[in-house]
Amino acid sequence: ARSTSHLLTAPLSMKNHSVLLAVTLLGSTNAFVSPQARSTSTTALDATIAVFGASGLTAQECVYQGLKEGDKIVGLTRNPSKVVIPKGSGGADADKSLSDPNLTMIGGDVTNPADVAKVFENDIDGVIVALGGKTSDVGDSMLTDGTKNIMAAMKENNVKRMAVVTSIGAGDSKDQAPFAFKMLMMTVMKKIFTDKNNQEAAVKASGLEYCIVRPGGLTVEPPTGVINVIEGEAGSIPRADVAQFCLEAVKDADFPYVGKTPCISSVGGTSWVKDRSGAARGEMPK
Repeated sequence: ARSTSHLLTAPLSMKNHSVLLAVTLLGSTNAFVSPQARSTSTTALDATIAVFGASGLTAQECVYQGLKEGDKIVGLTRNPSKVVIPKGSGGADADKSLSDPNLTMIGGDVTNPADVAKVFENDIDGVIVALGGKTSDVGDSMLTDGTKNIMAAMKENNVKRMAVVTSIGAGDSKDQAPFAFKMLMMTVMKKIFTDKNNQEAAVKASGLEYCIVRPGGLTVEPPTGVINVIEGEAGSIPRADVAQFCLEAVKDADFPYVGKTPCISSVGGTSWVKDRSGAARGEMPK
């Protein structure tokens, strides 16, 4: 099988976004390196990111990792008190209360346009939509209705970039779901996948710069830093890695999966790796 590795230097931002991409073929020493050079002054400290569904397990990772990278985060959730340090990337601090001068948490319902509008009272650079919940609790169309409200507010406030977390099996990725998961999709999860499919269709028709992220089986393990974009059957992936993918999707102007629907897991396929080394930032060895 052939695998292509995308090596993205860090940190990146919407405003300072020169990027170095290295493409490597598995089992081969041949490599193509983009001639684009990154400035050593590139920083992600100026990004303000809206996270919807902020108390969810994947969204908490987006909030926490964004803050750690120096971003400002504005979150919307029905349950602000449930926003805590996540298990995956939080280490020994996991489950402790999460507070930060760069964190603004708003209590509200994504299906209420007035609540969504409160988020955009801030100067938002990019949006992460990581909504979830049982249809018995949130209704049969919360994902679609809420995402439409978010996109309407984005257009009103001239915000263009968004990452939307759905699931393996959504849209045209049905055949990438493991057999047992397909059975659930057609039975007990039928309503939620109808909503996910409608949500994806609305995003694709929005005219916005979107990345629909379809993760495989989600875990709360620590981040690996390697995300595999796959064409075959999906495996598992830590929520922490999904969050990193989403953060870069909204911060990197040259993100390679804008306008696409990548399925991601921790094994197989095309590796997307964020290189945090000093060499990647253009630093000289000491």
